[in-house]
Amino acid sequence: MAIKYTEDETEQYYDGEDTVYRELWDSEGSVHWGLFDESTGLDFLKACTNLNEFMWTRGGIDESSRVLDIGCGSGTTAMSVSEELGCNITGVDLSGVRVENAIEDLQSRENVLKNRVQFKKGSATDLPFDDESFTHIWSQATFYHVPDKTKVLEEAYRVLEHGGTIVFDDLLKPRADVSELGQKFVYERLLYDTDFSFISYQEALQAAGFKIVEAYDLSPHLKTSYEHLAKVASKGSKEHTERFEYLARAYTETALSVDRGDVGWGLFICHK
Repeated sequence: MAIKYTEDETEQYYDGEDTVYRELWDSEGSVHWGLFDESTGLDFLKACTNLNEFMWTRGGIDESSRVLDIGCGSGTTAMSVSEELGCNITGVDLSGVRVENAIEDLQSRENVLKNRVQFKKGSATDLPFDDESFTHIWSQATFYHVPDKTKVLEEAYRVLEHGGTIVFDDLLKPRADVSELGQKFVYERLLYDTDFSFISYQEALQAAGFKIVEAYDLSPHLKTSYEHLAKVASKGSKEHTERFEYLARAYTETALSVDRGDVGWGLFICHK
């Protein structure tokens, strides 16, 4: 049985960690893993952009789309996707700090983008939108934080229009008997647990009513992402020395946890 953390704990964690994440992951506030290939090499930010492009291409997002970004964080990806494709995007996030960051950043952008993008604070288990409000749902590195993941899938299904598409990624638990180091440096550090493996996640999606179009096990890319982040953290920080030392160890152990089968990463594309 998975350990159930609260949404309040998750909100407090990300409200407090925003500055560190900007220094370590991406100064513009984007916090998700990368999809590495020949075009990216081992460049982490290029791999993150590559993941975005893969998701919007495979998800069929275009200028006519009305997209809900669940777990939009500081809004970096939502604004980037809208700039690239011309689609309308609504971002929702549990962290008030990150939503405020997103709104502030949006105010500095051109009016054409302001007319297409908006941000709201809210929970993925109680989305503040009417039924069938969106043609697409997009989410990166978010659902694993929500204690009731079944409710998240039900809410996503509710606000997605008939024939719409959800494209998202999430962490997985390939095996139930997680190692002590995996439990400490992955699950406890991220206030996260899940009952879902790559296979059982697909079963949960089908139980929620979705038709699975494509499913990818991206666990090797999760390992590469954390190997990169561990190197960045090991270089230290003038303002967050102790925190960076801890994260260098934690990220190294996370990469090793992928090898042990303690944690995995999946990407799913489904139709309603």
